[in-house]
Amino acid sequence: MGFLEHLEELRARLIRCCIAIAIGMAIAFAYVDRLVDALLASIERALPAGTSLVFIKPPEGFSLWLNVALVASLLLAAPFIMYQVWRFIAPGLYANEKKFAIPFVVLTSFGSLAGALFSHYMLFPSTMRFFSRFSSPRMRFMPGVEDTIDLYLKMMLGMVVVFQIPTLVYFLAKMRIVTGRFLWRQLQYAILLIFIAAAALTPSTDPWNQIVFAAPMIGLYILSIGIAWLVAPGRGKDPAPRAGSPHLKLVFAAAVVDQAWRNRPRQVRREDLSR
Repeated sequence: MGFLEHLEELRARLIRCCIAIAIGMAIAFAYVDRLVDALLASIERALPAGTSLVFIKPPEGFSLWLNVALVASLLLAAPFIMYQVWRFIAPGLYANEKKFAIPFVVLTSFGSLAGALFSHYMLFPSTMRFFSRFSSPRMRFMPGVEDTIDLYLKMMLGMVVVFQIPTLVYFLAKMRIVTGRFLWRQLQYAILLIFIAAAALTPSTDPWNQIVFAAPMIGLYILSIGIAWLVAPGRGKDPAPRAGSPHLKLVFAAAVVDQAWRNRPRQVRREDLSR
């Protein structure tokens, strides 16, 4: 399959995903009142007594309905979207790896739902409670609808992605690309990268929110180590590169050319000295 064929395949998959999201939004709009009430009730529980959300721009209330329906549609369409992702990457897999389609769709869908629930019931309320502590008689906390929902969506989408780590490790271990030992040996570097990612994703500069973002990532990484050991308990060595990979051959060839180019001035100088 050529490059243009890959682009055409990607375009077809994206169109199908958009159609699934549109259908999900149509279904979500039938229950949008209940969904918005549940979201606002969760936010109000985290706010100080007597505080409520406000909006000063006319479109903010309508945008809230749209955003809630969009999030609900993404969760409803998650199995179909993940199936389209699998169908797109499946041609590049080995024959014995293509049988993982159903586990991939189920696990990624479950990870998306778990990440959304974790953000909704734990991460977002704790963040709002932290921000509300700065409210005082001279500085009243009156969060706006637009900023609050934007924070809510960023947190939820971030957790949906983070909760895919165990699924990713499961399939990488199944394909013999990573092992539990390899992940355990990289734990210190993983923690460093996790805190860097948490600092970039957190909506504020305080260390508390950074820890709140990083804690589930570290927990999921440790869980992934256990998953890798359960999937491949007998593989104690670090994973070896997959033979016959064109990407690895390309990297190796580039390294050889680069090393030859770097050695070229030395050879020229040696010839000059010999003369």
